[in-house]
Amino acid sequence: MKTIYLAGGCFWGTQKFLDQFDGVIKTTVGYANGKKANPTYEEVCNDSGHAETVKVEYDEEVMPTSQLLNYYFMTIDPTSVNRQGGDVGIQYRTGIYYEDEELCPVIQSAIEELGKRYADPIVVEVGRLQNFFDAEEYHQKYLDKNPGGYCHISPALMRISGENAK
Repeated sequence: MKTIYLAGGCFWGTQKFLDQFDGVIKTTVGYANGKKANPTYEEVCNDSGHAETVKVEYDEEVMPTSQLLNYYFMTIDPTSVNRQGGDVGIQYRTGIYYEDEELCPVIQSAIEELGKRYADPIVVEVGRLQNFFDAEEYHQKYLDKNPGGYCHISPALMRISGENAK
């Protein structure tokens, strides 16, 4: 099993999107790479420096890291700084964070390939995870609990068909 941390704007939609794929074992929404330990949602919304992030635990035999990243890229504007859809602020920045150095070459390759598709520079943060704190329980699986909740990700992407989709 591998673990990667993906910040893609509002974590509600990113979690819902990633949960549909075979090989994704568990997702947890939380706050990554900020200055304060155990921040509240209110603190994150008031410039604590954290990014809304999804911790993704996955089986690389079923869901290769490169494929997981390609799915993630479908849900973000990788050229937008601190904004995804209607969500604006440092907590909505995009980022790929890791603990396992073995993921670095795969991540770098994926970012390079992504860059070939855009005229503007790719601004997705890539780096070692500094910290991660689980978000409050009401944020976990939020869009399952609140199907009409706001999400910057197209509803059509929540139902991708194919051999890797559940």
